Amino acid sequence: MFDFYFNLPLLVRLVIQGGAVIMVMFPVAAACSMAERKVAAWIQGRPGPNRAAVPWLVWIPVIGPLLQRLGLFQLMADGGKFMFKEDPVPGHVNKFYFILAPILAMIPALTTVTVVPLGAYFDEAHRLMPIVLAHVDIGILGVLAISSLGVYSIIIAGWASNSKFPFLGSVRASAQLISYELSMTLSILPVFLWVNVPGGQGTLSLSWVVEMQSGAGLGHIDGYWFFMWMPLSAFIFLVSLFAETNRQPFDMPESESDLVGGFHTEYGAFKWSLFFVAEYAHMLVGSAVFTLLFFGGWNPLPGLPLATVAGWIGATHPLVVGLLSIAIFLGKVFFLIFVFMWVRWTVPRFRYDQVMKIGWQKLLPLSIANLIFYALLIAFIER
Repeated sequence: MFDFYFNLPLLVRLVIQGGAVIMVMFPVAAACSMAERKVAAWIQGRPGPNRAAVPWLVWIPVIGPLLQRLGLFQLMADGGKFMFKEDPVPGHVNKFYFILAPILAMIPALTTVTVVPLGAYFDEAHRLMPIVLAHVDIGILGVLAISSLGVYSIIIAGWASNSKFPFLGSVRASAQLISYELSMTLSILPVFLWVNVPGGQGTLSLSWVVEMQSGAGLGHIDGYWFFMWMPLSAFIFLVSLFAETNRQPFDMPESESDLVGGFHTEYGAFKWSLFFVAEYAHMLVGSAVFTLLFFGGWNPLPGLPLATVAGWIGATHPLVVGLLSIAIFLGKVFFLIFVFMWVRWTVPRFRYDQVMKIGWQKLLPLSIANLIFYALLIAFIER
């Protein structure tokens, strides 16, 4: 099956892979939007969406009412609403860039998925082969470089709206990105310093980071996940991830308490929904990268790699091992998505001056000190 796919023409494979990304990310992002409302309802002690229903489906005994109470029909209702409701374009906006902005928001969100491994399988030589659309040796650089381009869509949306509040939101977004991108990058460096030990192959591959957490070559941290050895790096990366994805308590670009709705104030219908599909897509990619860097990737538990679990259940076929690894990996990603939602409905929004103070006066010095500490520690251990 794998040979048949890789023997297809390159253009056909690119179309299939691109279509797969779109067909997966859009429904998953919509499901995350629905899950956020249910999590918010659970935290606030209310039922949440449980009224929308499709008549011929809700009539199915037990299953229909259960799906309605879970609010799953609400996904269909929201999708139809955004697709078919009136989508006016205000007369005072710059129409070309106003329409272009939500399209640009989707491009980085969908592109970064291509370099993020979702699982792994073992080939005939028992070598670990990552399941990834683009297996490049500089995977983390691709994620950081492409994801940071997402701020351009917010800047263009605020500027093209020709309105003060959206423009202020876009300016906040650019300042916030610069403030927390530095800390995020510095928090990752100790991981790759530890992975690229002297005499090693030298790589920035995300799949190799996971393999190192499986116990493949680092005897002094054999099989342990990096959040256990680098808790400060994991904390800084996670806080920066909240800021990079504009999630509360760092949602300065769309703070409704002082900016009406932020950079998307003038948007409605389908164009408005694209911004939030992009936001949830960034959350998914960010959670996936955190899982790969600090949470063991597709390894079930610290000290318990995927190969051991596959041996326990007698899974030898690459397809079975691949599905098992994807299930483990997605379980961790969706747990982190729940943490995103949990924090949103628990921690109050910071003021803009507090956001800047945390980024420049707290996280940045911490990340620099953290990098220096691990550089000295690695040099002492590996000497």
